[in-house]
Order: sequence, then C-alpha cells, then structure tokens
Amino acid sequence: MSAGKVVSLILGSLILIVGIALLFGGGALIGVDQGFTDEEGFLTSPSAELERDTYAVVGEVVLEGDWIWWYRHPTTARIRMTGDVPVFVGIAPRADLEAYLLDVSYSEIEEIDFEEHRRERVWTTEYDDHIGPNAPAPPGDQTFWAASVQGEGTQDLVWEIEPGDWALVVMNADGSRGIDVTGSVGAEAPWLLAVGIGVLAAGVVLVAIGLALVLLVARRSRIAEPHEPAEVQSAAPSGFPLTFEAELTEPLSPALWLVKWFLLIPHFVVLPFLWCGFAVSWVLSLFAILFSGRYPRGLFDYNVGVMRWSWRVAFYSYEALGTDEYPPFTLKAGGYPADLDVRYPERLSSGLALLKWWLLAIPHYIVVGVFQGGAGFEKFGLLFILTLFAAVTLLFTGRYPRDIFRLVVGMNRWTFRVFAYVALMTDVYPPFRLEE
Repeated sequence: MSAGKVVSLILGSLILIVGIALLFGGGALIGVDQGFTDEEGFLTSPSAELERDTYAVVGEVVLEGDWIWWYRHPTTARIRMTGDVPVFVGIAPRADLEAYLLDVSYSEIEEIDFEEHRRERVWTTEYDDHIGPNAPAPPGDQTFWAASVQGEGTQDLVWEIEPGDWALVVMNADGSRGIDVTGSVGAEAPWLLAVGIGVLAAGVVLVAIGLALVLLVARRSRIAEPHEPAEVQSAAPSGFPLTFEAELTEPLSPALWLVKWFLLIPHFVVLPFLWCGFAVSWVLSLFAILFSGRYPRGLFDYNVGVMRWSWRVAFYSYEALGTDEYPPFTLKAGGYPADLDVRYPERLSSGLALLKWWLLAIPHYIVVGVFQGGAGFEKFGLLFILTLFAAVTLLFTGRYPRDIFRLVVGMNRWTFRVFAYVALMTDVYPPFRLEE
C-alpha cells in the first residue's frame, strides 16, 4: 500500500472511532435528559436515605474558580428532603458551617455509590463521623445561610449555583439529635437535549467521513485485483497461509537490550494509531465477508502490514531480542531479519467468520495467554521468562542461547498464526505446534 493509502486508512479509522464515541455520547445525553428530567424540568438523581445518630449530615459542595459559565449560564440546583419530623436544609460557606458545628457531633458524607442490593439499585453512603460534646443552636436562627428551607413533609431547597467553597447541611428543624430523611439532588439543564442532539449529529457526520475514507482505500485495491498475475497465487505456499521469518543476527550487543525500551518510543507512538486502523478494518472486513465471502484486498494488505510491523518491533524488543538492527517504519515486506506474510484467500466462509474469532479460537487463546502473559499469568508469561533468561545470558556471555531462540520464535509464530485466524485472514485452523 502507498503511504497515502495508509494515512487515509488510519485517519479514516480515527475519525470513525471518534464518530462512534460521539454517537454513544450523544445518545447517552439524550437518554439522560429523557429518563431523568422530572415534570419541573430538573435533572434528578434517584432518592437516597440519610440516617445517622448525630445532629447533622453535611455534604461538601466545591465550585472552584470564577468560571464565565456560571455568570452567562446560571444553573439552578434543587435539594429535596423528606422526613417524619420537621427538617432543615441549608447551603452555607463551609467555614461558617464548621464554626457553627464546632464541638457538635455531625456526620460528613464521604462517598455515595449506586449499587445492586437484593436485586434493586440502591444508594450506599459512607460517612466520616465527627464527635462533639455540645448540642447545636436551632439552625433556623443562624444568619449565614446562602439559602435555606425548613418545615414538615417534603422540603425543596432551590439555589442558584455560585462559585465558592460551600457545604450542604441537613438537620432536624429544632436542632435535635437523630437524622432520618430521604433526599435527592437535581439541577436544571435545559441545554442537555440540544447538546445531545448536536453531539449525535456530529457523530453521524464523522462516521460518514471515516467510513468514506476507509472504504475508498478498500475499493481502490479491490479494483486492482483482477490485474494480478495468476502465478502469484499459485506460487503461494501450501499448509497454513502464514509465512513467518526470524533470523538471529549475531553478534548481539550484550547490554543494548537494557535501553531498547527507550529506543522504541517512536514505534510505541505510531503503533497505537496503526492498530486503531486495524480494528476498524477488521470490523468492516467482517461485514464484507458475511455479505460477499471476500476480504477487501486493501484492508487485508494493510492488516498484514500492521502485523508485520508489530512482529519486527517484537523481534527487536523484549519478545525475542533477536537483532540489534532497528526496525523500519514501513508496512512493506523484506529487508529485515524478522518478517511475515499471509497468503490472500480467494474466498472465506461467512459462517466461520461469525465463530472462529471467539468460539473456535478458545483453545488457542488459552495457549497464547500462557505464552504472552495472560490467562492468569499476569505479565510473567513464558515468552517474558525465556527472553529474560536469554537477556541475562547475553549480558554475561555475549551469546544468545540457540534453544531458547527456537522456543521464543516458535511461541511468536504460534501467536501470529492465531492472530491471522481471528483477524479473519484465513479459514485454515492454526496447528498446535511451534514449528513450521
């Protein structure tokens, strides 16, 4: 593939991923607006119970900075509390409230979580209890409240949010001990639906642009397929259609492997973008195989190139340490001690495409997990351990143990065979062996 096609595919994939994220985000905003906005226009949380044997329950409200948003688009909050006895709800500067509750037993809300409990979604609240010997004066007699409300039954405290260090307090109206209320918090967000629709529309546009760029690459390559000479296909090797090359290039520097992680930083920057393109082209190829039985040639060549690039980086770094020659920044084959290729399939099974990448590959996932450090082995897979042994031996003797090299290459070969299979590049089931 030309550099322009590679850039188009990566750029299209990134745009497509961002577009899909915006689709989900816009849909979520619209869902929140429609599902949690009450008849009074407040976006409201589910109710939570506040029950403590203290004089007050305090929650911190910190809005830092004189944000221009608060002045141009003031937001109104509503705190709703319901109790069996007259309840007091107030908002005050935190310093004033702390002075008021000095030497008073009160509970400060540390964390509120929404969890599953007995097949119901409920709030669970964690408190930090402050112990004091005194009882507070009735809260309604205090003058420092920015907003307050008290009375029997349900009480709604409506407050226009301002920047500052505030605290919310819930007490009995007479200042007595023992808090037992049910409350919820809401805020006006009239802009939420419009923002959700805007984000959704932006997602649709970006998805369309991303798809157009990716499909343009696939379409251009597919048109060129009939002009390929027939002998290229007939000359391809038989058996599993992965050609895997790894040449140990000695002499190797005894200590260079100690800094290869640093030298590879440019590759670690580029590879995530390449794999984003791989992921998107895999999804598009899955649908292409389902409906046509063919893997788009442009996407196939790109994905093979990404695998080839990754194998070269792995061979240079800590999955083999087989060469000191720096891996090239190219998807093309040849010119490096490590290489791979996958024979292009003329036809692929639509039914297998739905099963092989998850169900049929499960036995191989277990084996590859042991090799690479998954399947419960964390990062200490066999490849890591063997490469570490080889690195230590290289450091002290200047030689790479040949038996370890053969095992390391075999495990990588097995891994890339499985990867080619689950990437839908072949219907041939990977063999359970390390050798060719």
